[in-house]
Amino acid sequence: MGNGFIEAALSFPTVLLTPLLLLVIGYWLVVIVGGADPEAGHEHGALLGVPIPVFVSLLVALAWFGTLAGAQWPGPAPLWLVPLAALVAAAIVTRLVAIPLRRLLPTGPDASRADFVGLTCVIRTGRVTRTFGQAEVHAPDGSSAIVQVRQTGADELGAGTVALIYDVDPEAEFFWVVPADIAKKGL
Repeated sequence: MGNGFIEAALSFPTVLLTPLLLLVIGYWLVVIVGGADPEAGHEHGALLGVPIPVFVSLLVALAWFGTLAGAQWPGPAPLWLVPLAALVAAAIVTRLVAIPLRRLLPTGPDASRADFVGLTCVIRTGRVTRTFGQAEVHAPDGSSAIVQVRQTGADELGAGTVALIYDVDPEAEFFWVVPADIAKKGL
């Protein structure tokens, strides 16, 4: 069985796309070991809906299988039409697969700690000092997180107090907070 498969992969018309399939396999092996970014060219693939490497990989794999199957098809059509028909069919199927596939891919920038700056949080520890404190913050997407918080003043920030996150310390991985009602304190 193995000899028949190799013979079919190395015979006309499949042999035309076999080197491209080997390149695609090699590319994804490089991606797996971290040597390439599979989302490279995603900004140019807006019309495709998926990153260009994903689209091209699907196109080549489907066209290769199409030529492999088409070469075995007993019919009156000349063998040189098989690669053309396989490429057209692969392009159509790849485009149809890309439509639902794009929903699985992330969109927009990656989330960062800086996204919490400007949001309010609820203190969850008994107090917040210069060196201690935790709070729960809700992101605009509805998710919540328990984060480390600190304050520079001597405000009473105890459990249940609503505070405003005004800065982040990325090295120490905590947020600076002030009481949310700080504007009313001077009145």
